[in-house]
Amino acid sequence: MDTRLPEIRMSDTEGKAVRLTDFPGQAVLMFFMRSTTCPVCNLHVRHLVSRSAEFRAHGVQVIIAVPEDRVDAARWKEKQSIPFPVISNSTGGPHTGVGLTKKVFGMMQQSGTLLIDRSGVIRYAHSATMPTGSYNRKAVQAAIAELSP
Repeated sequence: MDTRLPEIRMSDTEGKAVRLTDFPGQAVLMFFMRSTTCPVCNLHVRHLVSRSAEFRAHGVQVIIAVPEDRVDAARWKEKQSIPFPVISNSTGGPHTGVGLTKKVFGMMQQSGTLLIDRSGVIRYAHSATMPTGSYNRKAVQAAIAELSP
């Protein structure tokens, strides 16, 4: 059974609307950070950046989702030299749009990873309350390898 990502409201650091349909012919890998100040999440993002050429070669567009507002997200994106679109919480929350809520008495933002294929079907989904478990390099690599060209 195919599971499709529900349409979620997203906007980038410039305030422009971002939709999955903005990347025709590409799969989309979305990484949802716990926060831009989370050292573990930043480590995951640096790994994604280091593999950006590999993602492009496989037809995968990476999108980073942060829970902060657009201004803070833009500042973080520039400081970290992130080459991917960064979406923020300015439009109602990309995190809550995919079910990543705050756990442990509403204090800890969940983080996670989604891989959506070229037809909009979710091929990989993983979330965690602790950021150490939100991005599994080997599992993401295997899921990308399984995408049909």
